[in-house]
Amino acid sequence: MQHSIQHQETATNGAFYVQSDGKRVAEMTYVRNNASLITVDHTEVDPSLGGQGVGHSLLNALVQWARATGTKVIPICSYAKAQFDKDASIRDVLV
Repeated sequence: MQHSIQHQETATNGAFYVQSDGKRVAEMTYVRNNASLITVDHTEVDPSLGGQGVGHSLLNALVQWARATGTKVIPICSYAKAQFDKDASIRDVLV
């Protein structure tokens, strides 16, 4: 099942997320360090979406956005860090 990934950002933080019935059921959040650097600090996926690749979809959306905007990423979230460690093809957005 394909989930629609949305993006919300303020001057200091942001999130890529999936919403269902008006509630966030999955999200990957970040803090904006400066105009071209973010720190990914948390990923959470509702258990009802487990095993559907939603966390990976959130990360893919973040990586595509980072590439398009020239933003570099510091992953401190354990999920994001593990995915960057596993997949060399997305490490170009890392500091």
